[in-house]
Amino acid sequence: MKEVEVRRLFAANLLSVFSVILTAVVPAFLWDGFTVLGTHLLWLCICSVCVGTVNVILHLVLKPNRSPKRSSLAHKISRFLKCCIYFFMSCIVFHAIIVLYGAPLLGSVTETFLFSVLLSTFTTLQCLCMLGPNIQAWIRVFSKNGATSIWESSLQITTVCSILGAWFGAFPIPLDWDRPWQVWPISCSFGATFGYVAGLIIAPLWIHWNRKQLTYKSR
Repeated sequence: MKEVEVRRLFAANLLSVFSVILTAVVPAFLWDGFTVLGTHLLWLCICSVCVGTVNVILHLVLKPNRSPKRSSLAHKISRFLKCCIYFFMSCIVFHAIIVLYGAPLLGSVTETFLFSVLLSTFTTLQCLCMLGPNIQAWIRVFSKNGATSIWESSLQITTVCSILGAWFGAFPIPLDWDRPWQVWPISCSFGATFGYVAGLIIAPLWIHWNRKQLTYKSR
């Protein structure tokens, strides 16, 4: 494992962390009355767009999973359209799962869907950037010892941390503390965001710490 590649991963992940931080700071200078709590739905939109844009740009620049084959323009367009469809389907699936776990079915549709978009940005969009619309590759990466590069190991960690963060974020909602951040889906989106940021920081550190034990096989 090359140390340079680990540093590239760490730098890319740090940029993603900064993009999350900026979504909470920059809009306050552009919109009067903007706060992450008070205008939470607006923040969900801004965070999803900014983090998604940064992820796409980083993968286009760094090309962690560069294919040796050159693809035609028609193939690239088809791949892009498939990625858009997969992302939208991911939002729908996350929305359904969140409702099954107890979110309001009709009362907070907008809030639940925007939270689903945020989760999809933290998880599915990364898979699409890294692996493309290839379900078999997704299954391989998230199976035991399925990662074939440090980038795929980072993908595993950040995805799991994002989902776990969203799950743990739901715990305070039913408590009778009567806090503004207990309104749906603020604590869950905070949990997912903190989980995503934690995964971005933990992944390169864990890979660096275990670099001697990690062996990747080409598949």
